[in-house]
Amino acid sequence: MTDVDGCLTDGGMYYTAEGEVMKRFCVYDGMGMVCLQQAGIPCGILTSENSPIVKARAEKLKLQYLYLGVGSKVNPNCLTKLQAAQEICDELDISLAEVCFVGDDINDVELLKSVGYPCCPPNARPEVLAIPGIHVLRTPGGQGAIREIADEILKG
Repeated sequence: MTDVDGCLTDGGMYYTAEGEVMKRFCVYDGMGMVCLQQAGIPCGILTSENSPIVKARAEKLKLQYLYLGVGSKVNPNCLTKLQAAQEICDELDISLAEVCFVGDDINDVELLKSVGYPCCPPNARPEVLAIPGIHVLRTPGGQGAIREIADEILKG
């Protein structure tokens, strides 16, 4: 599972005069998620954004799980990322200890501290980099960080 902004993207958001947001995704990350799924490893996105762009990307990759608007500091009534991940674990009959999550910002900390394999790109926020046992990837977010961890998982 992964966050979007700062993990699947470089964290930048592009706006047109009409206010539409554009995001840049790395195709290597997409292929990494496709390869994981082909190996029988479910993949998902948990993001505080409620973005049709993220939804379109998840649909293109045929991701099994997509949670938009979770863990938002703007909307405290929504599910946390930890609660969303637990829902997925319950459905798959696995524990959080069996989950890899890639996150990069403060709204990812609770989940990162709860999963068995917490990861972050090197451009993550200091609060994330300080989590004991976190696996800091070599590749920055939006440049193949998810592919890096996918390759590691697939190599076993």
